Amino acid sequence: FNRGAKMSNPFGHLLTDLTIKNDNLKYFALPNDPRTAKLPYSIRILLESAIRNCDEFEILKKDVESILDWKNNAGKIEIPFKPARVLLQDFTGVPAVVDLAALRDAMTRLGGDPLKINPLVPVDLVIDHSVQVDYNRSKDAVEQNQQLEFERNEERFRFLKWGATSFKNLLIVPPGSGIVHQVNLEYLARTVFNTNGVLYPDSVVGTDSHTTMINGLGVCGWGVGGIEAEAVMLGQSVSMVLPEVVGYKLTGRLSPTTTSTDLVLTVTRNLRKLGVVGKFVEFFGEGVRNLSVADRATLSNMAPEYGATIGFFPVDKTTLDYLHQTHRGNSVELIEATLRGQGLFIDYSSDAVEPDFSTVLELDLSTVEPCLAGPKRPHDCVLLKDMQKDFESCLTAKIGFKGYGLTPEKVSAKAPFEFDGRQFSLSNGSVVIAAITSCTNTSNPSVMLGAGLLAKNAINAGLTTLPYIKTSLSPGSGVVREYLQESGLQTYLDQLGFQIVGYGCMTCIGNSGDLPQPVADAIQKEDLVAAGVLSGNRNFEGRIHPNVRANYLASPPLVVAYALAGNVNIDFEKEPIGTSKDGKQVFLKDIWPTNEEIQAVINQHILPSMFEKVYYQNTFGNPSWNSLKAPEGSLFPWDDKSTYIHNPPFFGDMELKAKPVKSLENAYCLLNLGDSITTDHISPAGSISINSPAGRYLQERGVAQKDFNTYGARRGNDEIMARGTFANTRLVNKFLGKAGAKTVHVPSGKTLDIFDAASEYINANQPTIILAGADYGSGSSRDWAAKGPFLLGVKAVIAVSFERIHRSNLIGMGIVPLQFKEGEDADKLGLTGKETFSIDFSGNLTPGQTIVVKTNEGKSFDTKLRFDTEVELTYFQNGGILPYVLRNLINAK
Repeated sequence: FNRGAKMSNPFGHLLTDLTIKNDNLKYFALPNDPRTAKLPYSIRILLESAIRNCDEFEILKKDVESILDWKNNAGKIEIPFKPARVLLQDFTGVPAVVDLAALRDAMTRLGGDPLKINPLVPVDLVIDHSVQVDYNRSKDAVEQNQQLEFERNEERFRFLKWGATSFKNLLIVPPGSGIVHQVNLEYLARTVFNTNGVLYPDSVVGTDSHTTMINGLGVCGWGVGGIEAEAVMLGQSVSMVLPEVVGYKLTGRLSPTTTSTDLVLTVTRNLRKLGVVGKFVEFFGEGVRNLSVADRATLSNMAPEYGATIGFFPVDKTTLDYLHQTHRGNSVELIEATLRGQGLFIDYSSDAVEPDFSTVLELDLSTVEPCLAGPKRPHDCVLLKDMQKDFESCLTAKIGFKGYGLTPEKVSAKAPFEFDGRQFSLSNGSVVIAAITSCTNTSNPSVMLGAGLLAKNAINAGLTTLPYIKTSLSPGSGVVREYLQESGLQTYLDQLGFQIVGYGCMTCIGNSGDLPQPVADAIQKEDLVAAGVLSGNRNFEGRIHPNVRANYLASPPLVVAYALAGNVNIDFEKEPIGTSKDGKQVFLKDIWPTNEEIQAVINQHILPSMFEKVYYQNTFGNPSWNSLKAPEGSLFPWDDKSTYIHNPPFFGDMELKAKPVKSLENAYCLLNLGDSITTDHISPAGSISINSPAGRYLQERGVAQKDFNTYGARRGNDEIMARGTFANTRLVNKFLGKAGAKTVHVPSGKTLDIFDAASEYINANQPTIILAGADYGSGSSRDWAAKGPFLLGVKAVIAVSFERIHRSNLIGMGIVPLQFKEGEDADKLGLTGKETFSIDFSGNLTPGQTIVVKTNEGKSFDTKLRFDTEVELTYFQNGGILPYVLRNLINAK
């Protein structure tokens, strides 16, 4: 798809002069074309990038015209997009840097210059996924957890420090600084770039699906697979189908009892119902003026949960006010002048031109009601007033996303236990984890201060939390600590057990640590449906904690409320949340803070100087990080004994010329799966079981169980990650009909660990496929969910539908995504998975073509080849995206 020699930019005539503070600068104006004014603002970002980067080589003049004619081309044509920068977190960042190090080795072996493997755009890597809630409910918890984080991850951190010195354009934000997306929102985002005097809008792709949060600041950004992000670092453009744009019109304002969390859970439900996968969502309307940037960022954050590529808010006056508030006021004049000049700045006035949208949805903000989402999916919204009824229904409903299949006897089960010398009893719905966590909410002062004020009111009413509940507060930046302490509210949260435990993702990604042993034993003894309530963005079964089966997403004030109540099986309108010191019943409405109270604290205690102080300190790192000694040199000195960092086999046998694509003959089915298989199922990030293939591997190398760490922390080691692929104990494989990380090895009929079965197929030179249902690969943008199956010998996945990022990751690893025809799936076609499958890939493949799959039992069925662009097809023909990039770099003059 590189279609000729590079030429000078044919749109040079659109370069426009701009003088700011005596600096003579330029920007590319958008074409003076009537279609421009009707484009959604998010599409204008794509248009500006195509104009600025047009070289008649990677980006053609016809690409610009295609975007300009968006109304007729949306959803139909492929376009290139060059993001301004790349954002990484350490769980996905470590394997990305490992791949870059391995690419340097491969470049050397193939006779090229290893220093060509270097990021060409700014790359920011925030270490935020490694810290766990090992300690809580103490003033020393944060220091203790951070110390353990360094002890467990010293080798990984040393490797990342090598990367920061060995690669250009790579900035590492040290552990303890905050959550990647909040740090991006408060500090890293440029809003407008200035490169050699040319100004252009900030844009970003990140190796975390919630990169979308930055769209709340008017910065266009979304999550991609780690493999695709590495290609962007090395100068490749993102190949994408020009997206349809759903306009979401907001009117009115939120009622006094609702929060931005209630709004995002409502929007998530509504957009899931509409169906927005692969589309942009752009918020507009006068109601947007009534949302702060923090509120907007909350809405943008959960775009993966509602299925969209982004949820975009154009830059407006509120955005500029936020930049002033976060100590970035010096750049505001330049940002406003540039974006106004490019038609990328919005004024929410009555005479503003409303863009064209593919579809329009509308929401009156005043109709939003307090709610939660759960117990197993983030888009299963439950109104607070219906929570008790919904939970009771879930207990007896058949096993599924809204059911646990309990018998009447099990519903009323109780589990008495002793904790700290006192007697307690658990039942179904007992809250055992209550976590104020996740950038989704901790970036928003209104809900964080709301939680603090509710805690203050609760303490003043004589209420407390049960001591065995694992309560925690893990803010996304030190700024939260500053304003909670400055306002005096942290002391009340401390008294309820919500001490700060660290600055990272923590409970939201499953780094919740162990439950107290008596609590875990009581849950297991009666097989209770214990509950977790968290201010996170994901609650898939088995993600938060293996013993906590019902997990509800809620605003920080509601997290505190349910910690006080001790059980999710409560109707707050009819039942008291507790009893005061003088024996009076206290209801939630009695202690719920008003919006006026919250805003008064915001006005008084959130200051630009806090952002300046916190991020100034972060630039100096911390003593543990600064004392780390990293290797030197442009090539990494691999240690074969390391169980954290290992040279991956992805490029070991790669040749300068790509091998011809092979058809599949008599491939076996490794797994036969149903709907909503998440990347957590495919490549879990949590704890490593001692009896799993990865656990056995670590024991064989002398690693004690206490030092296993998590799969997420060991993503730099392919040998562990291959063994951890499909190791989620909640995975339901139709071969077995129950949850477990095992499968049937079809030729022998033996039930084996999935890694062991895959090894037998590989040793017998037998290719494998996977059968799956709808939404295969939903959840986090996890490149190991594609790398792992690749190492297990999987050649194709046949599914009802794919999550966007995961489909891209599969292609990036050379695995073929095939989609059942509309209305068909494995069960309807009568497939058991015990057949063998032959798939013909010969001839001239084209994106979206029909591929016939044949079985050894005489059945055949049509599938759609889910290479959506010519570029994706090119990647596949090269064995994946990184082999393609490597060959290009070697052959480049």
